[in-house]
Amino acid sequence: MRSFTSKTSLKTATVAAFLVAIPFAGAYAAGHHKGALDETAPIVFNGPRVDGIIGQLQGIDSGIKDAEQQKLITPAEAHSLQMRAADISRVAERTAASDNGRIPSAQYHQLLRRVDHLDQRLMIDTGSGFNMGDGSDGGNYPNG
Repeated sequence: MRSFTSKTSLKTATVAAFLVAIPFAGAYAAGHHKGALDETAPIVFNGPRVDGIIGQLQGIDSGIKDAEQQKLITPAEAHSLQMRAADISRVAERTAASDNGRIPSAQYHQLLRRVDHLDQRLMIDTGSGFNMGDGSDGGNYPNG
């Protein structure tokens, strides 16, 4: 049998402790340290176009909630309108994300048309939309 002296066992214990600590130190460093390339900066959706569309959609959403509370529209109609608003918002965010937080002019005008159509749909559903036509062709029709 081998005989260990205190000098040998201290050296062995130190080496063993060092070898055990290395994997743990690497795991700790990997979990708590992120390099500059690991982090992605969140895209900031700002600018007058993005703010304008989001503001209009928030106003329409408020109108949907008010109309539903006043029983001017059914919960199913409110849900349908809210889903359309959410879709427009997603498209606006996706468009802005693909262009560094900005919405190009052509897409912006297309989104504005969709917002306007949604607003008209809300007005027609609540009965506050205005009719167009003079009745000469058989009646008045909702604008939208």
